[in-house]
Amino acid sequence: MYPAITDLIPQRPPFLFVDKIIERSEKTITTTLKLSGDEDFFKGHFPGNPVMPGVLLQEALFQSGAALMAGMEGGGLGVVTRVQNAKFKSMVRPGDELVMTVELTESLANAHYMKGTTKVDGKTVLVIEFAVASI
Repeated sequence: MYPAITDLIPQRPPFLFVDKIIERSEKTITTTLKLSGDEDFFKGHFPGNPVMPGVLLQEALFQSGAALMAGMEGGGLGVVTRVQNAKFKSMVRPGDELVMTVELTESLANAHYMKGTTKVDGKTVLVIEFAVASI
């Protein structure tokens, strides 16, 4: 059994975008987030046609990456320093369950480079590369 996400990262509701850890290894983590549809961001983005904001989809991957970093040597609190090659491939709607995988591709001193993918029902909705500094 994996630790609770709140044991690994400082974020808390309403700004916590990971429900649980499905799988975790030294260089990869898979997490989930089930969207109820009652989240505040759906009320204003967009009324009558609710869509999860892309920036929050990215944040969910960043939080998954922070959970991967937790406990690793030189881990500490991760602060995103670079985002690149973000590709949004589909919309995320109320009732969807995000399955997020983050892979640590390289670490240099306090810099950690990661790739993330989010899927809904097996379909890729976001791919991104990002860098995090441990502080």
